[in-house]
Amino acid sequence: MKKQIRRFSPHQNAKVFSVMMAISVLFFTIPMALMFTFVVPPTDQNGNPVDFPVMIFWLMPIFYLIFGYISVAIGCAFYNFLFKFVGGIEIEVQEKGVE
Repeated sequence: MKKQIRRFSPHQNAKVFSVMMAISVLFFTIPMALMFTFVVPPTDQNGNPVDFPVMIFWLMPIFYLIFGYISVAIGCAFYNFLFKFVGGIEIEVQEKGVE
């Protein structure tokens, strides 16, 4: 049986996706921040102190949360608008145990 997805909820989908992205980016930013904290030399070749902006790694999950929410909400709203003209994503489903 074929079915079409008629509407995506912009707020709910954007909320779930943005939280999922913010949490998943932590698996990359935490090790990278620790690595740059310990690997970057304390001074450059002229003896000037080097302060690597590690704070950017801690801000990345927040950026992913905000921009992920905005982009998914816009994408869902765009899909909902275009559904009237081109139809929706079509899937074929089958009852479990039925051949």
